[in-house]
Amino acid sequence: MSDHVLVINAGSSSLKYSLVDGRSGEAAASGLVERIGESQSRHVHHGPDGDAESERAIADHEAALQAALDAFAEHGPALDGIDLTAVGHRVVHGGARFGAPTLIDDDVIAAVTDLVPLAPLHNPANLEGIEVARRLFPNLPQVAVFDTAFHQTLPEAAYTYAVPLAWRDDHGVRRYGFHGTSHAFVSQEAARLLDRAVADVNVIVLHLGNGCSAAAVRGGRSVETSMGLTPLEGLVMGTRSGDLDPAVPAYLARELGRTVDEVDRQLNKASGLKGLAGANDFREVLRLRADGDPGATLAFDVYCHRLRKYIGAYYAVLGTVDAVVFTAGVGEHSPDLRAAALTGLDRLGITLDETRNRAGATRISPDDSPVAVLVVPTNEEWQIAREALAVVGQGT
Repeated sequence: MSDHVLVINAGSSSLKYSLVDGRSGEAAASGLVERIGESQSRHVHHGPDGDAESERAIADHEAALQAALDAFAEHGPALDGIDLTAVGHRVVHGGARFGAPTLIDDDVIAAVTDLVPLAPLHNPANLEGIEVARRLFPNLPQVAVFDTAFHQTLPEAAYTYAVPLAWRDDHGVRRYGFHGTSHAFVSQEAARLLDRAVADVNVIVLHLGNGCSAAAVRGGRSVETSMGLTPLEGLVMGTRSGDLDPAVPAYLARELGRTVDEVDRQLNKASGLKGLAGANDFREVLRLRADGDPGATLAFDVYCHRLRKYIGAYYAVLGTVDAVVFTAGVGEHSPDLRAAALTGLDRLGITLDETRNRAGATRISPDDSPVAVLVVPTNEEWQIAREALAVVGQGT
């Protein structure tokens, strides 16, 4: 049996896929189908011979996955020549039930369906991707890898909100955390780069993309994370507010005559960098800031202030820190952000070598710095693939 896993990430109107060797991490091909259900869907397939792009109507996720299979056949590598081991699915919310990747059966699908109220924008799409893959690959094991699973090791004091018992027991109100697949991969990679055993390393991981989260990882186990019941809590993000006074939604509902759903949409879709600077793309924020735009300058400052606050808090949670790790699109590609976020943390042993930072090095702190500062590209597809292999008995 081979080590190849077809990794699927189904969104509400998109489908990402990648054919990954779970042992080496090499992706033989990948692709994205977006604007599913619209009159002109877009499909890009990155194969061994380059990119193939097309635009046409793709009605639903089943048609999207079939388009992906057709692209493998036409542009390579042909799946009928590869002994696939499993299909690995990203599932956003696993609630308190799923603390590990799980072989999918009807009971798992029912459980993920029950969790839809906790992730109404994500779990339904994830489920649709699973159902389509089960129909198109009826003889392959299907494995669910949950964004929340890595954070199931949070201690009770970290995941519990100070809210009425009925909310917690009857409605699952607690901190779950997200981006767990990325935090797991990056924290393991940080230990490898430090030439240390995962169990011996404490790291603060900063996953900074359009969605942002921080995690305190002690010996390979998440002990604190910034996202909560939903991905809205925590750091400033592209369009999400992150932390704010919980009375704000009720106040705005009263003052503006808005419904709770309307306020919730604004906090998720029109806040964060977009609310502060008018742009949710961090590159655009940096461009506007360089031109002297006051909104973009404020957005950058608020973003970095929130990061510094979380780094300090997670240092206190961990007690000792071996590395601070930047990952995801913004974290990997913005030296200005990294420098600003770490300003004033010298007394914690966190310093930058600005030459290394600007050069895009992996270690951007001095060699003798007590806390290493690393830039580690995340690879969620590889993490999903190797977790899927472990579930079907092929992993190391």
